[in-house]
Amino acid sequence: MNILIVNRLYKKFAKVLLLGAIVAVTALPMFGSEPASDDYLIYTIQLNNGWADDYSYAPYYLTNNPNFDGSNSIACAFTSWQALWFTHDPINTTIYNNVSFWLNGGPAGGQNLNFYAQTGPNFTDGNAVSVTAPAGAWTEYTIPLASLGVANITNLTGFQFSNPNGSVQPTFYVADFSLSAAPKPAVVHVGVNAAAPIRTVDARVFGINNVAWDGGEDAPGTIEQVTNMGIGSLRWPGGSWGDGYHWTNEGMQYGNTSPRTWGSFTTNFIHTATNAHAQAFIIANYGCSTPEEAAWGVAEMNITNHAHFQYWEIGNEVGGSWELDCNTNPPWRPHDPWTYAMRFAQYYTQMKAVDPTIKIGAVADTTEDGTANYTDHAAVNPVTGLTHYGWTPVMLDTMRTNNPNAMPDFLIEHNYAPTDGDTYSLLWARQWQTDAANLRMMLNDYVGYYLGANVATNIELCGTEYGLGGDKTAMSLVGGLFQDEAIGQILQTEFNAFLRWDLHNGQSDLPSEDNAVYGWRTDPGTGLFLSDGGVVNGDVVPPNFNCYPAYYCIKLLTYFARGGDTVIPATNDFELLGTYAVQRTNGSLTMLVVNRSCCSNLTAQINLAGYAPSPNATAYSYGIPQDQAAKTGIGSLDIARTEVSGVGTNFNYTFPPYSATVLVLAPAAPLLVPMTAAQSVPGQFIFQVEGQPRVPYVIQTSTNLISPIWTAISTNTSAIGTFRLTNSFPSFSRFYRAVWNP
Repeated sequence: MNILIVNRLYKKFAKVLLLGAIVAVTALPMFGSEPASDDYLIYTIQLNNGWADDYSYAPYYLTNNPNFDGSNSIACAFTSWQALWFTHDPINTTIYNNVSFWLNGGPAGGQNLNFYAQTGPNFTDGNAVSVTAPAGAWTEYTIPLASLGVANITNLTGFQFSNPNGSVQPTFYVADFSLSAAPKPAVVHVGVNAAAPIRTVDARVFGINNVAWDGGEDAPGTIEQVTNMGIGSLRWPGGSWGDGYHWTNEGMQYGNTSPRTWGSFTTNFIHTATNAHAQAFIIANYGCSTPEEAAWGVAEMNITNHAHFQYWEIGNEVGGSWELDCNTNPPWRPHDPWTYAMRFAQYYTQMKAVDPTIKIGAVADTTEDGTANYTDHAAVNPVTGLTHYGWTPVMLDTMRTNNPNAMPDFLIEHNYAPTDGDTYSLLWARQWQTDAANLRMMLNDYVGYYLGANVATNIELCGTEYGLGGDKTAMSLVGGLFQDEAIGQILQTEFNAFLRWDLHNGQSDLPSEDNAVYGWRTDPGTGLFLSDGGVVNGDVVPPNFNCYPAYYCIKLLTYFARGGDTVIPATNDFELLGTYAVQRTNGSLTMLVVNRSCCSNLTAQINLAGYAPSPNATAYSYGIPQDQAAKTGIGSLDIARTEVSGVGTNFNYTFPPYSATVLVLAPAAPLLVPMTAAQSVPGQFIFQVEGQPRVPYVIQTSTNLISPIWTAISTNTSAIGTFRLTNSFPSFSRFYRAVWNP
C-alpha cells in the first residue's frame, strides 16, 4: 500500500510534493476561471460536483481557523462510532488514479482515522486505509485508488472518514479533497468499421422544444436559428404548459383569470415548423382537459391549417407530482398509471378518428419500479414472475388488458443529466443506452409476450425532453459539448426522436453556484452567474453573443449526420475521448470526436476498416477559441473549418481540449476495369466499377480528353462497392469515368 504524504510549504497557489525528494511543483486551479486540470473536486471551499453529505453521522461545520490559505475547511469531531461521509452518483474511476486531501489535527493532533471508499447503491465498503491527522499543520495525503479497492470501476459512490475505535477524538480538519486525474495516454487508439452498420439516422433526433411563453416564436431570427441548426423536429407548447393548455382557447390557460396576451400561440408555431420543414410533437392536454378537446386540436392543426403534425403526446411527465393533474373524480386519480392507461385509450380513439395518420405516444418511466405512486394496481412480469408497481409496467399491463387496440405508437422518455460537474455530465450521456434497453425490455415483456413480438416492435422510443441541470453548465462550453455527446450516444440506441430542452427558455441568476463548474456568463446587473435551459437567448440573428455554445454544437452536427445516414461503430481506449461515426448518404464518412479533457490535447490514431478515404479531408470544430471569442469579443464565434491532408486508412489527428470536431472524409477514387472475358454480345462491351459500399458513383462519358465535356449517363450505389455496366460500341471514340459527386 502506497500513501503519498505531502507537507504544505507554500501558499495555496503552489504545492510541493515530497516523497523522499521533491517530485513536482504544480499550480492549483483558479476557480471561477478556465479549469486547469481534469481532477474531480470533492471539496474546495464548499462541496463540489454533486458530492453530498446526506449520510454523515458526525456533526461538522465549516471554518477558516486553522487557516487553509483563506479558504474554509471542514471541522469534525468524533464522540462515538461516527463517520464523516460523502456520497455521489456512480463515478467511473478509470480516468482517476488517486484520491487526495489535506488534514490538520489542530493543536494536539494525532487523531487516528480510517479512510475508505464505497461502491454501488448500497455503499459497499472497500479497503480501509489508516491516516493520522498531524498536530498544528496541514498535510496532504494522496492514496492510490487501487489501495482502496476502487481503481478502474464504474460505481464509486462514496468516501468516509470514520472513527476506528469509537472513542472521543478532538476536532480534525479536512481541506482540498479531490480525485486526481490519471496521466493521459500518448496516443488514443480509435477504430471505425464502415462494414458493420448499426442503424439508420432518423431526422427527428435533431430536435428541440419550443415554448408558448416565448414571444419570438416565429420571429425572423428564430426561424434562422432553427434552420441553421438543421432541426428535424420541434415540440409544442412547452413541457408542463402542455397539461394546462387549452386548444379551444389558448389565451385562457388553466388557472388564468384573464386572457394571456403575451408569448406565442399555435399559429406562430405552425409558421416556424413549416418554414423549418420540421416534424412536430404536440402535447395534448391530459392534466385538465378532455379527449374531445384533444381531437379538436388535431382537426384545427391538421385539417383546418393543413399542418400535418404527425406526433402527439398524451400529457407531459404526468406521473410526477409537479405536473398538473385534475383527474380526481372516482375511479380516476391524479398521477396514477392505471387512470392514465384507461384515459389514454379515450384520447387515442377520438384523436385518430379525426386523423388516422397521426402517431400517439404515452409517457413512460425507464425502470420497472420507477414512479410507483400507488400499490393497488400491480403488474406481474410474465418473464421474471416478479410483481411491480412502477408506472410503465402498470400502464402497459392495463393498456394491454383493457384496450389492446389502442396501444401507443411510441413511448416517451424525459431525462436530464444530474448537476454533478463538467466531466460527469460529458460521461453521463451514455445513460440513454441503458434507458433504451430497459424500455424495450418492458415492451417485450408486458406487451410482446401476450400480443406478439411485432406489436411491441412497432412501438418506437422517443425522447422528447433532455438537457442539463440548472447550473452554469447549460450555457457553458461544456453544455455545448454535452449536446454533441448526447446525439452521439442516442445514435447508438433505437431512439428515433430526441428533442433538447429548449430553444428559448430565459436566463436566471444563480444565487449560489459550484465554484468547480466551468462557466463565465454573468448577469451584468447583479454580477451573479447565469443559467439558461435554452440554447439561444432571444430571437437574435446568429452568429451572436446570445447564441450559446449548445447552439453552435447543434449546428456542428449538420456536418456530421442527417436523416437517412448510416451509423457505424467508432471505438476508442480512453474515457476522455468521445468518438462517433456515420456514413453519409452521399458516400462520405464522418466522425464526431469530443475531447472531454479541459486541459490536454489528445492525439488519436484512427484506423478505418471497410472504407478507403481520399488523402484530403475537412475538419469542422468548435471549442475554447470560440468560447473565448464570445467572452472577450475578439475573434470568431462560429464553427472553424480546417483542411486536413495525409489521411488514410490509418492516420493521426490531434484534438484540442474541450472541443467537438467533425472530420469529413471523402471516399478514395474508384477504378474502372474492362471486363474483356465477360463480353457476350457482339457490339457491346462491359466494364466494372470498383469502389466502396454505399458510395454513389456517377458514370460520365466524353468524346475526347483534350477539352472534355463530361455527360452523366447513370448513378449507381452498390451494397458491395462494385458493379458492372454494359455499353454499346460507338462509331467514334468515347471515354468513360466514374466520379464521386457529393
